[in-house]
Amino acid sequence: MTTRLVLKKLIDAVVLLAMVLVFNFFLFRVVDHDPLAKYRGHSKLSQAQRTAIIKRFGLDGSKWEQFVRFVDRTLHGDFGRSFNSTRPVVSEILDRLPNTLLLVGISTVLTIAIGIRIGIRAGWQRGGRFDRISTPFSMALYGTPEFFLGMLFLAFLGAKLGWFPTGGVTNPAAHYTGFSAIVDRARHLVLPVATLTLGYLGSYSLVMRTSMLDTLREDYLTTARAKGLRDRDVMRRHAVPNALLPSVSLIAIGFGFIIGGAITTETVFSYPGLGLATYQAIGNTDLPMMQALFMFSSVAVIVFNIFADVVLTFLDPRIRVGA
Repeated sequence: MTTRLVLKKLIDAVVLLAMVLVFNFFLFRVVDHDPLAKYRGHSKLSQAQRTAIIKRFGLDGSKWEQFVRFVDRTLHGDFGRSFNSTRPVVSEILDRLPNTLLLVGISTVLTIAIGIRIGIRAGWQRGGRFDRISTPFSMALYGTPEFFLGMLFLAFLGAKLGWFPTGGVTNPAAHYTGFSAIVDRARHLVLPVATLTLGYLGSYSLVMRTSMLDTLREDYLTTARAKGLRDRDVMRRHAVPNALLPSVSLIAIGFGFIIGGAITTETVFSYPGLGLATYQAIGNTDLPMMQALFMFSSVAVIVFNIFADVVLTFLDPRIRVGA
C-alpha cells in the first residue's frame, strides 16, 4: 500500500512539473512581452551583432520554437545565459546556492527547535502564564513582515550600535583566514539568521500549540493517566509524538520555500544568495535567471512535499489505511 501511494505521488509530481515547465515559459513572456527590446535600442550595435546576441540568448524564432528549445534545454539542465552577467545561469545559481543553504538551513533548524518547544509547552499548559505570554508574542511575530524585522535589526543592531555587519557574507578588506574567517562569516550571518528565525517562529509555535490542544482531547491520554503515568511521561511518550504530525508537513514545506523565504531578508542585508539573485533578476528583467530560479523553487517545493507525504505515511498508519 505504501509503495502504491509513493508511486502515485511521484506520478502526480511529474505531471505537476510538466505544468510548471509550461507555465514557467509563458509567464515571464507575458510579464516581458518583448525581451528583445533591450538589444534593439543599442544603436551602436550592428545588425549582425544584435542578431548574434539574440541567437546567443535563444530569443530568436517564433514563440513555439523558443518553447521547444526551452523544454529541450531545461531537460538537459541548460537554462541559458544571464542577460545581466552573460554567464551561464546554472553557474550563477551554483555560486549563490551555498550562501542561501547556510542561511536558510541555520535559521530553519533554530526555528524548528525553538518554535516547536514553545508550542508544546504553551499547549500543554494552556491558560498558564507561559501560554499567556508566548501565544500573543507568537501571533505578533507571525503577523510581522520579515523585511520589517530585518530593517529594525539593520538600523539598530547594525547601523546605530555597530554590533554586527550590515551586509554581505564576509569583510573583503580584512583578509581573514582560519578561525578568524569563520568568526567573520558567523558575524555576517547573525542578523539575517535572526530575521528569518523570528519571521517563521510564530507559525511553528502556533501550529504546534494547536496540534497539542487537539491531541489533549484524545481518549488515549485519559487512559494513559488512568494507568498511573506521570504527566511528564504522558506528554513525552503520547501527546508530543502525535502532535508533531502537522509540524512535519510544515517543516517540509518550509524547506521547499527556500528561495521565497529568503528574498526579502537577503535583499535587506545585501546577502548574495538565491533570494537576492531573484530580486535582481526581476529588477533587471533577466528572463533566463527568472525562469531558472522559478523552476528551482518549484522543484524544491514539490520534492519536499513528496518527502513530507512519504514520511507521514510511516508516522501515521491511518494514512496508509486510507490510501
